[in-house]
Amino acid sequence: MTKLMQRRVGFVLLWAISLVVGWRPLVDTFALSWRDDEYTHILLILPVSAALIFLEWRRLRTMVALNVRVGAAFLAIAVLIACSALVWSASLPSDVQLSIGMLALVLSWIGIFVLCVGSRASRLVLFPLCFLLGLVPLPRLFLNAIIALLQNGSAWGARVLFEAFSVPVSQNGILLTIPGLTVKVAQECSSIRSSSMLLITTMVLAQLLLRSPWRKALLIGLAIPLSVAKNALRIFTIAMLGTRVDAGYLTGRLHHQGGIVFFAIVLSVVFILLFILRRGETWPLNSELNPYQSKATGD
Repeated sequence: MTKLMQRRVGFVLLWAISLVVGWRPLVDTFALSWRDDEYTHILLILPVSAALIFLEWRRLRTMVALNVRVGAAFLAIAVLIACSALVWSASLPSDVQLSIGMLALVLSWIGIFVLCVGSRASRLVLFPLCFLLGLVPLPRLFLNAIIALLQNGSAWGARVLFEAFSVPVSQNGILLTIPGLTVKVAQECSSIRSSSMLLITTMVLAQLLLRSPWRKALLIGLAIPLSVAKNALRIFTIAMLGTRVDAGYLTGRLHHQGGIVFFAIVLSVVFILLFILRRGETWPLNSELNPYQSKATGD
């Protein structure tokens, strides 16, 4: 058996062991993402990461080299985290246990990859490896804090839009009052799912199509205020249509199923920003700074 074949067998064997040991948090995470809209984005993480690694697999094959020290360090950290979760399981909420279990599993996958493929090849696909951390579901405490920020930000943004169009408005926390209507930006109206999808989409586009780190960071950072602006625009539009055109808009399809329309609007803004940020960037062929560029642009 050749060394390359041995490494492949070792990689598959270690990965299979990690699945056997970590099957419970993995199954629970996918079940959570399937039934809870607030975690739907998790379903995208694994296929996107796998696709990005697959795009570079031909180049990775020429760089394969064992790195036992770094890989073993990741595996040791994963085992330590998993053992700590078991020791403190009685005092930890179930959602925190799930987050810790998935974190340990993802770190073990990264460790196995580094161990069997090596540091040089791992750096080439650093983004998809780190992107796997998106599989870790946020504990409810942190998620509720994010939702609260989206609620308050959306209410503030909608108030700004009302004031810009000379509509009398008063705000009390997440309550907005305009003539003939009081709007409450409830948790269900925070657009946490579309905001997560927008953030993931922006991260992937930035990695694929931008070179400089500051441009990537800027575009990804703008995804958060754009998410708030999108939800504010949705609240403003539905409220105005409901009070000025037909009250049916307040409970109709635009309210319950119109999120895709506003998502498309904000995604168009992301593409415009991407076009602006790409101007002035030069891409050397086969650049390791961004290994996906030649495939993304068809060069």
